[in-house]
Amino acid sequence: MDTKKPENIDEYIGGFPTEVQEILEKIRVTIQKAAPDAKEKISYAMPAFEQNGIVVYFAAFKKHIGLYALPTGHENFKEELSKYKSGKGSVQFPLNEAMPFALITKIVKFRVKENLEKAKNK
Repeated sequence: MDTKKPENIDEYIGGFPTEVQEILEKIRVTIQKAAPDAKEKISYAMPAFEQNGIVVYFAAFKKHIGLYALPTGHENFKEELSKYKSGKGSVQFPLNEAMPFALITKIVKFRVKENLEKAKNK
């Protein structure tokens, strides 16, 4: 990726090889469909979607795509994510495997609902 910080998601995606760009764009569209009211932004130099707070971040690396749904998004899908390398608030989807778009959709919808509930309770 370019060393210059991207100003938007198009710039971020454009900094990667074509095959990675295609995956990133599919992830972006998957998130847009699952959270149609979420706003795109760059946060921590990564693409992020925000709706009543951050829904998810995602980022490309040499051998994987990282998805960051904060701890709750991962805790609630622990079993489905168990086959992937993960941390407290992150999961790594290897670039040499099929991306789990249906699972990404479920995680994003969960995070949108969770953020809406938090906003109502404030």
